[in-house]
Amino acid sequence: MQEKQKKNEIIDFIKTIIIAIIVAFIITNFIIVNAVIPSGSMENTIMTKDRIVAFRFSYLLSKPERQDIIILDSPNPNEDKMYLKRIIGLPGETLNIIDGKVYINDNTTPLNEPYIKEEMLGNFGPYTIPEDHYFVMGDNRNNSIDSRYWENSFVSKDKILGKAIFRYYPKIDIIVNK
Repeated sequence: MQEKQKKNEIIDFIKTIIIAIIVAFIITNFIIVNAVIPSGSMENTIMTKDRIVAFRFSYLLSKPERQDIIILDSPNPNEDKMYLKRIIGLPGETLNIIDGKVYINDNTTPLNEPYIKEEMLGNFGPYTIPEDHYFVMGDNRNNSIDSRYWENSFVSKDKILGKAIFRYYPKIDIIVNK
């Protein structure tokens, strides 16, 4: 009798472990993106080795907005890599970077970007962003490989894996996208 009870407990334990593995698989592959940040391209907003979670369904009912922080698959062909960047340019816009300042659609006032680590150097563009595509950059502009340097400068909406929502290591906090 006791042997049968032990057997049932072991079977229940194995079932619990299998269910936990299946639930974890579903959550991490279909609901969230869990990422460890490998570089300083988003400093000081998100630091190297921070661990963050992005929500995959963020853009199911809405469109990505300027200044959202996103995790994306590389827009470059034959590159199996994920990036964490900030959306700067939206579909249909023309973006110019003059003396390190971002200008949208020939606006004479540069984009307000209080989150950048230090003043960006250089001139880039103009970039005319196609429909359903975005132009992204890191907050640490002088040390970020992003839309300015990629073979394919624009990120298609289907390459966006999710919107970053919170950091859970080394501290827990909500990621402020603006």
